[in-house]
Amino acid sequence: MVDSPAPDFELPATGGKMFRLSRAKGAPLVLYFYPKDNTPGCTAEGQQFRDLYPEFQKVGCAIYGASRDSIKSHEAFKAKMRFPFDLLSDEEEAACKLYGVIKMKNMYARKVRGIERSTFAIDTKGILRREWRGVRVPGHVQEVLEFVRTLK
Repeated sequence: MVDSPAPDFELPATGGKMFRLSRAKGAPLVLYFYPKDNTPGCTAEGQQFRDLYPEFQKVGCAIYGASRDSIKSHEAFKAKMRFPFDLLSDEEEAACKLYGVIKMKNMYARKVRGIERSTFAIDTKGILRREWRGVRVPGHVQEVLEFVRTLK
């Protein structure tokens, strides 16, 4: 997928909007998939994107978080955490499937289907330039920012 056009999709976004990836060309974009609103790792990851958001803005980079949670859940999570970026609701797993982020995971000694924490950096022309899969939260957002600064 890297160095190919990022798979296009349309999903409902917080703020009563619809987000279509192909309409976001012209600026770099970070799309991160996370398992679930209001869970420790997902909260920490979102907070790091929030805290570094001004640095992403300096390079003109938009940030979007996506999970299978409902818009109602996203709205509450976004407000509670004061995220300055929109969250995308992928209840039907349309974007999740396009980006191959649904995996079998172990949770409390049983197998469950869920989102593997993953991040994608897309350039101004809509080309996927980097992907991170199986993300560990500590230091990840800083690494993404450093990569985005290299995009033209």
